[in-house]
Amino acid sequence: MIRSALAFLCVLTLTPALAAEPLGPPGAPAADFPRPDRPVAEIVAPLWASEKQRDAVDEVGQVARLMGIAPGESVADIGAGSGYYVMRLAARVGPQGRVYAQDVTPRYIADLEARIAKAGVTNVTVVRGEPHDPRLAPGSLDAAVLVHMYHEIVQPFGLLHNLAVAMRPGGRVGIVDADDVPARHGTPPALLACELSAAGYRQTGFTTLTGGVGYLATFEAPAAEARPDPRAIKPCRDETTRRSNGRR
Repeated sequence: MIRSALAFLCVLTLTPALAAEPLGPPGAPAADFPRPDRPVAEIVAPLWASEKQRDAVDEVGQVARLMGIAPGESVADIGAGSGYYVMRLAARVGPQGRVYAQDVTPRYIADLEARIAKAGVTNVTVVRGEPHDPRLAPGSLDAAVLVHMYHEIVQPFGLLHNLAVAMRPGGRVGIVDADDVPARHGTPPALLACELSAAGYRQTGFTTLTGGVGYLATFEAPAAEARPDPRAIKPCRDETTRRSNGRR
């Protein structure tokens, strides 16, 4: 009996913690959407610059103020990576708010869970999504941020279409990126605006952030019933990449 009990305890000790899971049902499949007319950059790192450098220019503070992120709100970090935004947004929304740290890369998800546990942060939920679908619960978000990763989304129309379901009425989406071609890990603002519009989003602002950290483009997500039919979406021409390659 004692040996059986000890064996059972060993199994419990050695069993890994459950991995992050999707919070919402599957949305529209990737195959329903047209491919974007632009290169898709590789996911190369969970952090595009050091946290010290980014804190020096108050990157998260700039974005949060421009988006009006307030205590008590629910915010998703889509493609959360190392958790740089996650930790700072968790402090901003406070104990009555919630941050959903969503990613698709298993190693990043494991590191996020470890970082959150070590810090003792209790208002963050780690979510495993899919490249075309964040898999967040319907109507759960006041705001969402996509930081230096839009150019890495293989199926942006699908992700935006499925993200809209998770947004509450008037939900704000902020995209931080560099004003450059996707092959150099950026998204030209005109191309970004076109792709978001094609998915039914309304642009509400555009600001060049101070400190050389890129721009913030803000959008209002469409109501789920107002989203365009996936097969009716027309890809936007990536004129900037064409010009940089000497093509027309």
